[in-house]
Amino acid sequence: MRIVRGLLLVCAMSAAWALAVEDVDDELKYEEPTVLITLLVRNKAHILPMFLSYLEKLDYPKKRIAFWLRCDHNSDDTIQLLKQWLQHSGKLYHSINYAFNDDTTSYQKETSAYDWPVSRFKHLIALKEEALEYARNIWADYVFFLDADVLLTEPQALRTLTALRLPIVAPMLLSESLYSNFWCGMTDDYYYQRTAEYKDIYHSVKVGVFEVPMVHTAVLVDMNYAGARYLTFDRQRLVEMQKKLKTEVRIYDGPLDDIIVFAMSANSSGVALHVCNKLPFGYITQPLETTDTVEQDLQQLVNLRINMVHDLGAVPPVQNYLQHHLRLPAKTKLDFDNIFMINLQRRPERREKMEQLFNELGLEVEHFEAVDGKQLNAQLVQEMGISFLPGYEDPYHHRPMTMGEIGCFLSHYRIWQQIVQRQLRQVLILEDDVRFEPYFKGNVQRVLQQASKFDYDLIYFGRKRLKDESEPWVEGTDNLVHVGYSYWTLGYVITLPGAEKLLAAKPLEKLIPVDEFLPVMFNRHPQKNLSDAFEPRNLIAFSAAPMLLYPIHYTGDSGYISDTEDSQQVVVTLDGEAQLKSDRQQIFAKENEMNILDLEQDLKLGESSHGNTLPQVSISKTHQEL
Repeated sequence: MRIVRGLLLVCAMSAAWALAVEDVDDELKYEEPTVLITLLVRNKAHILPMFLSYLEKLDYPKKRIAFWLRCDHNSDDTIQLLKQWLQHSGKLYHSINYAFNDDTTSYQKETSAYDWPVSRFKHLIALKEEALEYARNIWADYVFFLDADVLLTEPQALRTLTALRLPIVAPMLLSESLYSNFWCGMTDDYYYQRTAEYKDIYHSVKVGVFEVPMVHTAVLVDMNYAGARYLTFDRQRLVEMQKKLKTEVRIYDGPLDDIIVFAMSANSSGVALHVCNKLPFGYITQPLETTDTVEQDLQQLVNLRINMVHDLGAVPPVQNYLQHHLRLPAKTKLDFDNIFMINLQRRPERREKMEQLFNELGLEVEHFEAVDGKQLNAQLVQEMGISFLPGYEDPYHHRPMTMGEIGCFLSHYRIWQQIVQRQLRQVLILEDDVRFEPYFKGNVQRVLQQASKFDYDLIYFGRKRLKDESEPWVEGTDNLVHVGYSYWTLGYVITLPGAEKLLAAKPLEKLIPVDEFLPVMFNRHPQKNLSDAFEPRNLIAFSAAPMLLYPIHYTGDSGYISDTEDSQQVVVTLDGEAQLKSDRQQIFAKENEMNILDLEQDLKLGESSHGNTLPQVSISKTHQEL
């Protein structure tokens, strides 16, 4: 017994010693660098709940973070919201130096909240200079200049940036278009110059840390770097510094602009600026024009939240005490009698994601359960009275129809039937794997308003052009073209007369895929043997230009799943009867599919580029991909 007790005592002492050593090891580790975050906030009550929540969720010791916060010239509840944040979370951080001023709402000679008169630039520059000096005085290891337009959704953002140990580095941020917080080129008069490398970095074709001539909006500065003493936002100080250094750099003669002056002070003193895209750090709203209103910023926020659903799976939640400040758009059907979303029962994750998107957009949508090709077989197809167009084969994959394609056609067909049965004047049909372009609702209304001057049966919102053929503009419109041969049924408008025309063609008696059938019906299909099988071919079809919808994944992308392609195929005999393909035939079909992969990738790149140049609020002919 004594031996057992002795062993237990030894074990206990060993465990205690191990814990003590572990505690010592923890104390011997280096602490994270101290970071001063500078915040200059004005009229940002609409974005602050997200901005502040994501700041709080940064995986970085809060006691190693101090804040320098200034807020003035507001016409909304920004100060009240910041006070709420300070009261709730201020004690979590090392310190917060703040000053609020609500004596005035505008600057001298300011025409709107988004105007930048000289008085505003001077005030901003003075504050940034004060913040930089404050960082020096408190011996901060880093100062992080951060605008409230930034949503840092990546919790590891600050740890990643400080670990780089670079003099100046910015996290690359995504916007609703190609705008970001870095430049890859600068003109001789100190303004932005687009380069090919910019797109490669922005789209993460190149991943890493890159030296660039300009970073702004979210900028981390290493205050322990000797060259940091030369950094300034003040134009006069920059000129004095350049003269003192007697470098060969041209004496600055550019605009009174804080971010340009800061970049030139770094460039003049040999302090390299970098941008990092190793992680998806977050998002940024674009600067507004003088004539814009806060509604434009709210629309940008809707666009960014939609991108978060696509990119992250959901909008990261805000802190509980800030949730009541958020408002989702009211639900609407726009100018449609109904909006249908087709979804397979076995794809609940797609339905959930689409419902999140509908909530963010404010769309009232009816779920329509798709016909599942995996539940079909030759006998069921025959019992439905379906016959196939003799001799049909896919013009690109050179294979007969798949069960998935049959299910897809039946899903759309049954919606057309409902349109007629319920006498729905005009509906929007969406599939469950679409990506909405920015300002979707406003652009839908613009397209429909332009189309209202004409008789039409169908309008594509998303499609894949298959021929380099003329698609003339619909006369008197900016965003409608007469549509040519196209694939995909991602999203399209169909009217009651249009649905009646499609049903009258009795397509189940000579079935072909739905995205082949529609071009046949508006008489733009290049294969005469298909076209001749259907009369009359009098569907009046337009397309939005540029597109309002794109697929979430393209063929060959990571995560690409096709419930129409990846299913059993059928062989169509001369009498139109459906038969299953043999395994050997399926192998040959896959080989044929691989032969066109490069073509599809080229089309993908061409289509994607238009999505990244969609302008704010409206769509226009300047982005014609015709």
